[in-house]
Amino acid sequence: MPKLYEYFGITVLFYSNEHEPVHVHGKCQGRESKAEIFVLGGDVVRIDFMNVRGRQPLKAMEQALFVEVVRARSADIVQKWIDFFVLNKTIRPERIERRLK
Repeated sequence: MPKLYEYFGITVLFYSNEHEPVHVHGKCQGRESKAEIFVLGGDVVRIDFMNVRGRQPLKAMEQALFVEVVRARSADIVQKWIDFFVLNKTIRPERIERRLK
């Protein structure tokens, strides 16, 4: 379960048995939401945020932080997906301590 970021209490991660499309999970105190990132021609063209079936969703403020970090780092997330799932590289987690707005 590679962790990508810690952002004001939100943990952004991949599960190690993931599937396409590129997506990340945001977790906080047992709650979880997901963001799917769609790429066309190497550019992020859309990000869809959704609840995870069977899990309590992130609270409104947690979801806002999750949206913020995923939108700000979407290209980096795609690269980390390629590094981990295609190139089998280790991902180093990053703690982000400043707002990304």
